[in-house]
Amino acid sequence: MIMYSRELTVNWGESDPFGLVYFPLMLAWFNDTEHELLRVIGYATDKMIAKDRSAFVMGDVHFRFIGPAAYGDKVRTMIQLVKMTKSTLHWDCKAVQASSGATICEGRAIRIHAQVQADAKIATRPIPDDIRKALSETGSLVKM
Repeated sequence: MIMYSRELTVNWGESDPFGLVYFPLMLAWFNDTEHELLRVIGYATDKMIAKDRSAFVMGDVHFRFIGPAAYGDKVRTMIQLVKMTKSTLHWDCKAVQASSGATICEGRAIRIHAQVQADAKIATRPIPDDIRKALSETGSLVKM
């Protein structure tokens, strides 16, 4: 299944003085990476919402910190789709130092395809066939 990676620079405040990355920012790195992948394959979140009020929402996450990333470091985030069900995407996620390949954090995330209903409640919806097909492509997309 599809894999995607991108490089980012650790911003001031994303880790402490010892390079310990703050947990919510690890989640943000992978959230942004997934949103960028969806944009690249033609399914930007804002367009999905405008089209039919649907989007992928976070269902479950598990991440663990492994090694440091300090202000100014270049980091490569990688996501790989390992499972797709009727309404969910299951991602393996990893962030490494771009220069050395040393692991910073890793984990997994499950996204649920959902739609905002007329009463403002959110309901699970099947992943549309066109998105399913685009995500089923083997190989990888890499943004430098």
